[in-house]
Amino acid sequence: MAVNELNATPNALRLHIAIFGRRNSGKSSLINAISNQNTALVSDVAGTTTDPVYRPIEIHPLGPCVLIDTAGFDDEGELGLMRVEKTREVISKTDLAVMAVVAGQSDFSKELEWLAFLDEKKIPVLLTINKLDTVMTLPLGSGVHEAKPNERSAINLPQELEGLERVYISARENTNIEKFRQKLIELAPSEYELDSITAHLINKGDHVLLVAPQDIQAPKGRLILPQIQTIRDLLDHKAIVSIVTTDKLEESLMLYKNPPKLIITDSQVFKYVKDRCPKETLLTSFSVLMARYKGDIDEFVRGAAAIDSLSEKSSILILEACSHNPLDGDIGRIKIPAMLKKRFGENIKFTWKSGNDIPADVSSFDLVIHCGGCMLNRKNVISRIQRCKDQKIPVTNYGVFIAHMSGILSDVVY
Repeated sequence: MAVNELNATPNALRLHIAIFGRRNSGKSSLINAISNQNTALVSDVAGTTTDPVYRPIEIHPLGPCVLIDTAGFDDEGELGLMRVEKTREVISKTDLAVMAVVAGQSDFSKELEWLAFLDEKKIPVLLTINKLDTVMTLPLGSGVHEAKPNERSAINLPQELEGLERVYISARENTNIEKFRQKLIELAPSEYELDSITAHLINKGDHVLLVAPQDIQAPKGRLILPQIQTIRDLLDHKAIVSIVTTDKLEESLMLYKNPPKLIITDSQVFKYVKDRCPKETLLTSFSVLMARYKGDIDEFVRGAAAIDSLSEKSSILILEACSHNPLDGDIGRIKIPAMLKKRFGENIKFTWKSGNDIPADVSSFDLVIHCGGCMLNRKNVISRIQRCKDQKIPVTNYGVFIAHMSGILSDVVY
């Protein structure tokens, strides 16, 4: 990780703005125009963008965003269909969609098909009519052109699209880009993340103790992302924060004049910490807090109840947000399976999926166990939970699972 990346807002906490459209509809040019730099490859050759490309950007007053440049949804051939499927996967993580069409085009069947997908997921859409310079003369130097009603009809916009918020632009001529930016601000969902990870549990000046074992999975010289995000959130809310490794927990508790208001622990040592937690102190874990912040904590708790109905013949799907090489003691690959095998028998079956490699059909599984999801935006986690709900498969997450298996879930706050 480069030094400047250590100070950057993680993509998982950014508003995700995806740009959809046909090949050569000007999607990449639009990204270059709004970012004021040539970050996306632009070519007149159809299909220049193959896989989705993610561009971090700051858009005031929205703050940190990610612009997602996608392959054209009219791509053809065997490889083209694979690219279209990659574009379709972007919908699950999209907070705000831009539908790019070309001024003067007459066929909108593909656009209407994809608008139906976006509407199904309740994603706000900004219709962007691009390449305005190809159908009319633009005022030189002004960079602004407001399409009049008679001009709109010349652009061949069908009646089915009239109800959408829209803007007429020329990315190449930088026409109406500021208007496009303002439309994004107007349409952006007000709460694409919850406001805070911890504010519902603490007040200004409360003492909070974090238990963060630095095991083989912790990156050398750094804390893991959920710990970093939680610490920052606590500091933003003026909490007094201490952090210790597991072996220093008892020693650190002796230093408090009064017990801490809250202990946040790594889920892997939940039971150990619970046995030493003062009765006046609230207890939770980083993963449980992420379950609420990034997903649906109530659904995860309901899903944990299904654990008691498992058997040696059960099949478990474990979802990991990031692709990584499993190390000895890996929570998803080693520790969770070991806990279930100890309780239900060695023949219980496990399937692991990482990154975006999530099966569309989860109906063959008896339980889905998701990681904390710190690398995903909330929209993506919610879409995964919804997939399980639609197929009536219980879903929980690492922290909630471990708390239930340890018999302490009722003592955990979230």
